[in-house]
Amino acid sequence: MTKVVFFADSDSRICGFEISGHSTEAEKDAEGKIVCSAVSSAAYMTANTVSDIIGDEINSEVLDGYMRIIVKHPSEASQKVLEGFKLHISELSKQYQTRITTLTEV
Repeated sequence: MTKVVFFADSDSRICGFEISGHSTEAEKDAEGKIVCSAVSSAAYMTANTVSDIIGDEINSEVLDGYMRIIVKHPSEASQKVLEGFKLHISELSKQYQTRITTLTEV
């Protein structure tokens, strides 16, 4: 199962996220691979948009089955992108309840 944790500051503004695990249950699990790809693609697009398009500084760590992104000083534009990512992942988790779980930490 893929776990997505969103990090929020004391004002409930999203300032980052951590993704761990895989959505696949077996080697030939096509649906799981698609879900994993959807989560990964959205996460990379979010990180690249925040850092390379908007220009906010991030701390990142990426390994197989793991990604952690923290925006040092999220601008309003980055906040909107992170909110969009959270909405996207939340909707995926509703559709694929056995493959994705989400939570928010303050």
